[in-house]
Amino acid sequence: MHNSIKQMFELERQGVSRQTTANVASNFRSHSTSVESQVKENSFENIFIQGGFNVKPLVIETIEENQDLLRTDDRKGKEYKVEIKDGSNVNIDESSNETLSGSRILKSTHEREVSEVEKEAWKLLREAVVNYCGNPVGTVAAIDPADKQPLNYDQVFIRDFVPSALAFLLKGEGDIVKNFLLHTLQLQSWEKTVDCYSPGQGLMPASFKVRNMPLNGRDGEFEDVLDPDFGESAIGRVAPVDSGLWWIILVRAYGKITGDYSLQERVDVQTGMRLILNLCLSDGFDMFPTLLVTDGSCMIDRRMGIHGHPLEIQALFYSALRCSREMLIVDDSTKNIVAAINNRLSALSFHIREYYWVDMKKINEIYRYKTEEYATDAINKFNIYPDQIPHWLVDWIPETGGYFIGNLQPAHMDFRFFTLGNLWTIISSLGTNKQNEGILNLIDDKWSDLVAQMPLKICFPALEHEEWRIVTGGDPKNTPWSYHNGGSWPTLIWQFTLACIKMGRPELARKAVALAENKLSVDQWPEYYDTRYGRFIGKQARLHQTWTIAGYLTSKMLLDHPELASTLFWNEDYELLENCVCGLGKSGRRKCSRLVARSQIAA
Repeated sequence: MHNSIKQMFELERQGVSRQTTANVASNFRSHSTSVESQVKENSFENIFIQGGFNVKPLVIETIEENQDLLRTDDRKGKEYKVEIKDGSNVNIDESSNETLSGSRILKSTHEREVSEVEKEAWKLLREAVVNYCGNPVGTVAAIDPADKQPLNYDQVFIRDFVPSALAFLLKGEGDIVKNFLLHTLQLQSWEKTVDCYSPGQGLMPASFKVRNMPLNGRDGEFEDVLDPDFGESAIGRVAPVDSGLWWIILVRAYGKITGDYSLQERVDVQTGMRLILNLCLSDGFDMFPTLLVTDGSCMIDRRMGIHGHPLEIQALFYSALRCSREMLIVDDSTKNIVAAINNRLSALSFHIREYYWVDMKKINEIYRYKTEEYATDAINKFNIYPDQIPHWLVDWIPETGGYFIGNLQPAHMDFRFFTLGNLWTIISSLGTNKQNEGILNLIDDKWSDLVAQMPLKICFPALEHEEWRIVTGGDPKNTPWSYHNGGSWPTLIWQFTLACIKMGRPELARKAVALAENKLSVDQWPEYYDTRYGRFIGKQARLHQTWTIAGYLTSKMLLDHPELASTLFWNEDYELLENCVCGLGKSGRRKCSRLVARSQIAA
C-alpha cells in the first residue's frame, strides 16, 4: 500500500520511526477490512479483555479540579491550511492560544451584541448540567418544568450531549467535556443483560443517570453512582450503535478545539477507541463494507423501517474511522487495526458514493434496470426493481442536485431523504465534492419541504396510510409528519451549519438559524415540531429540550467563527482512493472500481 509523505510525517509526529511505518505498510494481513483475526494475543486489548466485563478501562490520572484544559499543543510550529469552499483559505496555528482557546471565542462573541435569546439559551443550558461527585459530567436530555413523567429525559445521552459539548468547548469551558468523555469511558461494556445476553466488548451506553445511593452500613451517608443504560431499559430494547461513534467524534473535537491532545493519547482512551473499533470491524456474515444494524439503533430510536444499512450509521461510522485514523498511536499493537481502518474507509467511501447516490441521471438508470442479472459484472448488482421508484420522487427530484438514499439492501432502496446522514456525508467528505454540493442544492431547491417553518425535517417524506401502519407498526408517536416520521428537529441546525460552512454557503445556515431563532424561545425550546411544514410544537415534544438549546448556540458560534468550524469537518483524503480493496484479492474475478471513484472526484 502506498504511504504518502504526509502520512510519514504524521506518524513521525506521533513518535513512530520510519521502520515502524514500513512495518505498518508491509504487514496488512490479506488487506482485510476486519480487525478481529489480526490482533495479537499479547496486545493491550486482549490483556484488557481477559478480565471480562467487570474490568474497567485503566484510569492513569485523575480528573483534576480547576485544571487548565486550554493549554497549547506541544507540537508548536505546526500549521494547518484548511480550504473552505468560499474561495478563502483559513490558516490555523495549533500553537496559538489566541486562535484555538475558548477565551478568544468568548471575546469575539461579545464583540457583537449577544441577543436575549442567546442569553436565555445559555442560562437553560447551564441549568441542564449534571454533576457527579462534585464535577460536571454532562447535560440531561430535557428540563421541562411541566413534565411530571420524565421517563429517560432526565438522563445524560451520549448522542444528545454532543451539541452541548461543542457549545461548551467553543465557549472555552472544556472541563465538563473531558469529565464526560472519561466517565462514559469507564461505563464501556458494563455487564448488563437483556434476556441473558450481554453487550459486546466496546459498546458504549446510550445514556446514564447519576443516582444518589445510601452507603451500606453507614446511616445518613450517600454516594453518587453512575447507572448506564445499554438499551435494556429503552423502548424496543435496542442497543445503541451510534453512541460509540459519537464518542470517538467528540474525543477528536475536544483536541481540535482546546489544543489539548493529551486526552486522546491516554492509554485508557486509546484502548476505548480500539474496543469500539474491534466491535465495528469484526468479521460477520455481511458482505458489504457498511454496518448492519437494526431499527432504533441511532437518532431514530423507534421502528421506522431503517433496519439494514441506514445512511446515518454509515456516515457516522465513516467519520469515526477518520477520527480514529488521526488519533490512534501507531505501534506494533495497532498496525493491524490501522490497516483495517484504511481499507474499510476506502471500501465504504466507494460503496456509498456509487450505490447510495441518486440524482436525475441515476434515477433514469434505475428506471431502465434489467433484473435477475447473475454475473460478477452485473449493472443492477442488488437486483433493484424499477417499480420501486416511488411516485413522489419522480416529480420531486430537481434537475440539478441529488442526495444519498436512506438505505440499500438486496431488492430494496429506501428513497427517503434522511437529513442527518446526508449532512454527515458532507461534513466527513464521505460524498465527493460534487455530491456534497448537490445535497445543498437540493435542500435549497426543496426548502419548503425540508426546512419550511422550522429547520430541519428529520426525513422526507413521511410514511402515511397503510405504509405507516405496516412499517411503524401503527406507532402513535410516529404518526405522519410527527416525531421521527417527518417531524422537524431544531437540533439538526448545528450540523446543517457545519455542512454549509464547509461548502462555502453560510448564507443558507444563517437563513435557517434566523427561522429557528424567531420561534424557539417563544415556544420554550421544544424537542421537535409537527405537521408537513413544521408549524406546530410536537404533540409529545418535551420543552426546554437541551440539544435544541445547544444546537442553536453551537450554530451561532460556528457562524461567528468559521475558522473553528473548519477544525470539525474533513476535506477529501485522496490517499484513500489509492487503497483499492477490490483489486487486492488473488482471484481475477473482481474488477477494480476505483477509476469510477476517481472520475467522480475529477468531475
